[in-house]
Amino acid sequence: MLVFIVRRLAASILVLLAATFLTFLLVDLTGDPLQMLRLQTPPPSPETIETARHALYLDRSVPERYWLWLTGIGDTNGDIGLLRGKWGPSLAGAEIGPELGERFFVTLRLVIAALLISFAAAVITGVVSAVRQYRMIDHVLTLIAFIGLAMPSFWIASLVKESGTWVNDRVGSTVLFTFGAASPNIEEMSPIYQFNDIVAHLVLPTLALVFHGYASISRFQRASMLEVLNADYVRLARAKGLRNRVVMRRHALRTALIPIVTLGALATAGALAGAVITETVFRWRGLGTFLVEAVNDKDVYAVMAVVLLTGMILIVFNLIADLLYGVLDPRIRMGSR
Repeated sequence: MLVFIVRRLAASILVLLAATFLTFLLVDLTGDPLQMLRLQTPPPSPETIETARHALYLDRSVPERYWLWLTGIGDTNGDIGLLRGKWGPSLAGAEIGPELGERFFVTLRLVIAALLISFAAAVITGVVSAVRQYRMIDHVLTLIAFIGLAMPSFWIASLVKESGTWVNDRVGSTVLFTFGAASPNIEEMSPIYQFNDIVAHLVLPTLALVFHGYASISRFQRASMLEVLNADYVRLARAKGLRNRVVMRRHALRTALIPIVTLGALATAGALAGAVITETVFRWRGLGTFLVEAVNDKDVYAVMAVVLLTGMILIVFNLIADLLYGVLDPRIRMGSR
């Protein structure tokens, strides 16, 4: 298993390097990062523009800048080099690292909460749908899943937000938070109230993010469970007189979970993409809004920081999925030796 993990990590690092270089190239092709500076009134002097170009390393080729961003070797300004803990200069003038760290944990708690709830709800409802195939509960759960698949993420988030506002208006008090990741005065609260405040702000955005992810995973779970229930070894277990609960737990569910586990990385990517939309609707200051602002400003080093972080998140979740795959199916562990 250790060899398997090392091989997976090595392959993931190569993919991450290729993805970051491609992103670097694409951001460079989107236009001139100094365009806003050139459009200022009165126009800046050529010396000012040249100084800004040098400060952002724009006077070097893309491969040179990527190498500098990665290693810092050849740096003349002392502010770039990922291996030295330098994220590079930002067009906004602020340091990328502290801003990125704050926003990273805001997005991470939203994505983790959404993934945990999505998978738990999808596995339960997928199993129920398969066991009760073509009955009323199956039709109802199928209809809910299809609605989730058909509705765009932005519409779902807007609908959930409006529903929260409607509830607050009817109650006459803010029981569901529809704006921000925490209250402005959270620093003045005790730790227990800070925790409660963060969880309360998490409810509606998580619900919006869960709905779309749950819909697709539950359909996979239902199809996987139906295939297993019709397998010969499950029918043999029933023919031996084993109770249905034992057959489901020991023989059917474990096998049916294997295809679902492989969806872990895809579901994480979907949750990260959905987080960009959800954060925009609920006006969270997370990685999603950070990326949107950076792309709009053509702030290449800020964009690279987000790409690197999200890539690392995908690698970690993909590795966890591979490990769970090995736990559920011992043949995977045998094959990795």
